[in-house]
Amino acid sequence: MGLPDDYRLMARIRRFEERLTALKDAGEIPGSIHLCNGQEAIPVGAARALRDGDHVTATYRGHGWAIARGVDLVGLFAEMMGRDSALCGGRAASPYLTDPGRWFIGENSIVGAGVPVAAGAALTAQRTGSGAVSVVSIGDGAMNQGNVHEALNLAAVLDLPLVLVVENNVYSEMSRIEDMVRIRQLAERAPAYGVPGRVVDGNDCDAVAEAVTEAVTRAREGGGPSIVEAMTERLVGHYSGDVQHYRPAGEIAAAREREPLARIRQAADADLAARLDVVDAEVAAEIEAAVTAARAVPFPDPATVKEHVHV
Repeated sequence: MGLPDDYRLMARIRRFEERLTALKDAGEIPGSIHLCNGQEAIPVGAARALRDGDHVTATYRGHGWAIARGVDLVGLFAEMMGRDSALCGGRAASPYLTDPGRWFIGENSIVGAGVPVAAGAALTAQRTGSGAVSVVSIGDGAMNQGNVHEALNLAAVLDLPLVLVVENNVYSEMSRIEDMVRIRQLAERAPAYGVPGRVVDGNDCDAVAEAVTEAVTRAREGGGPSIVEAMTERLVGHYSGDVQHYRPAGEIAAAREREPLARIRQAADADLAARLDVVDAEVAAEIEAAVTAARAVPFPDPATVKEHVHV
């Protein structure tokens, strides 16, 4: 993808999240939502390295990964509205949505739980000889979860085609990651598993794409897992309703000067700026059309409430 294409996909993610916030405020979205505003360059850059058949597993902040993987916007809006969407029939909502048809294994509200799931997909790819790679994103706080260590160790021992992308927005919920670990970068843990670790600018699509492509190529060729730590900042709270009292004054305003979309705008000449204006208008129309279509999707039949429930 080129610059306008990257910008379009990042803008689609950003406008989706902003529209989702408005729908939440209007009472059309049940439950809590976790947004990725400011982190769009990571899934967009990583998507460049992937091909059909490669699986992606995300955190509950995974809407951007779903969109970057090509999951339908109407289905996403309808799912989060609790409607009978083509994705999960309104049962997954924001934190559990999945779309196997787009190789998006989905989200998980348990911190770090996606890593063993992604390792399972990588094991399947290895045993079947499909040549596929499994990419999993986690937040910085998830690197302290036991199941993450267990899954990474297993992946390393078995040389599984797994790529772990740590989206380090420096806040593990409401706590600074520097107050929770004694290392400078989380990728420094990679040698403990015997795998490569790399730190990149998570607000730069090109930097993310280059690092993830290297890791994916290594995994696809049988070289085993890698860790890519993408440094970024979120522009919103940990969850909907988070007033962010724990963030220093001026921190969010400064982050808005460094975030991926603003960075492209700041470097754009007059011609490119005009092209980006067109992209913004087209994306806004696309998002509104998706919301309108999602509102037309019926709610699930209450008689189906016991389906997919196993006791």
